Amino acid sequence: MKLKLSWLLIATFVFNLSVFAQEEKKEEEKGYQFTEKINVPHTSVKNQYRSGTCWSFSGIAFLEAELMRTQNKEYDLSEMFCVYHTYSDKAKKYIRLGGHLNFGSGAEFTDVFTVIEKYGLVPEEAYSGLNYGEDKHVHGELDEVTKAYVDAIVKNKNRKLTPVWHEGFDKVLDTYLGELPEKFSFEGKDYSPISFRDMTGLNMDDYVEFTSYSHHPFYEPFAIAIPDNWLWAAWMNVPMDDMMAIIDNALENGYTVAWGADVSDKGFSWKKGVAVIPDAEHPDLSGTEKEKWEKLTEREKKAAAYKFDGPVKEKTITQEMRQEKYDNYEVTDDHGMLIVGTAVDQDGNKYYKIKNSWGTDGHIYEGYFYASRAFVQLQTIGIAVNKEVIPKKIAKKCNIE
Repeated sequence: MKLKLSWLLIATFVFNLSVFAQEEKKEEEKGYQFTEKINVPHTSVKNQYRSGTCWSFSGIAFLEAELMRTQNKEYDLSEMFCVYHTYSDKAKKYIRLGGHLNFGSGAEFTDVFTVIEKYGLVPEEAYSGLNYGEDKHVHGELDEVTKAYVDAIVKNKNRKLTPVWHEGFDKVLDTYLGELPEKFSFEGKDYSPISFRDMTGLNMDDYVEFTSYSHHPFYEPFAIAIPDNWLWAAWMNVPMDDMMAIIDNALENGYTVAWGADVSDKGFSWKKGVAVIPDAEHPDLSGTEKEKWEKLTEREKKAAAYKFDGPVKEKTITQEMRQEKYDNYEVTDDHGMLIVGTAVDQDGNKYYKIKNSWGTDGHIYEGYFYASRAFVQLQTIGIAVNKEVIPKKIAKKCNIE
């Protein structure tokens, strides 16, 4: 009898452990559950790897999606063609300003549009930018060498610029990225960068960049003061609600949106594939004893509010919050991506589907993540869209035809 009882107790214990483990696994697996509502056609996720060139990857991804829409054809365009020209042009301005300019790997969508307008466009097969023994983009050495080069020119012990300093700079780019192609073959035809651009039908006048900050008048352009805007390019300034209306109208009509945003907020988790702005002032205390919670430090409380184990209450974002975050350097020039669609979570909350440029290996959503509406409202630095999708009332206020 005792033996039978012992086995019964063991079996009960094992069963309870199994049930507990299954429930725990279900809870862990629950997380965020997304149902896609809009998915605009776009090209595959690329990998900028160890380079600070998200601006080129996102700008090119945006134009590749435009070509899918206009030509019903998938192109793989060269990001490094834009990187080469941007580095080269930035060096000239850096020297002209005596080094008083941000010189690094960062830039904006504007740079992609500017390069294509001035120099043309090439496919990836004609210019990969991998000329230094790597099969992925690794720019640590390149960035250090180019910065040291321009700083040496600024220091200028000769007290006079030589006429070949920029030629020498471009030789560095030639060595790392490869010489730019003057002619190349694509699908059996010969092109130059200019003729290839013209063949695609892309016109940079079709694209407009928007931002939303109240320290400048709305419905007027201004040069947003962020380090990567080295061109001092002017973006159209609109209220936050108008900015969101432009994004929504683009997606609803089958257009993608180039998106520059700050993803350094604690509400962003690449591992979980989600970006939210939890209401940190009212954290979810479920599963936490109140007495224990009150003993936590403020840092521990904030960490506890960002578990990403399912939908949470989010902050209501205002224009004033956007401005405060920008003024206090809490939302800064950070990362360029592509908005390709919308989705809802299991509670019906709206999210935007974001195509990133960090590759797909081992990622929960194979290179994509979902950003809540609140996250996009607060963390967006700027967007670029085809002017066809700007709502007419907004376009009229901005004098955009």
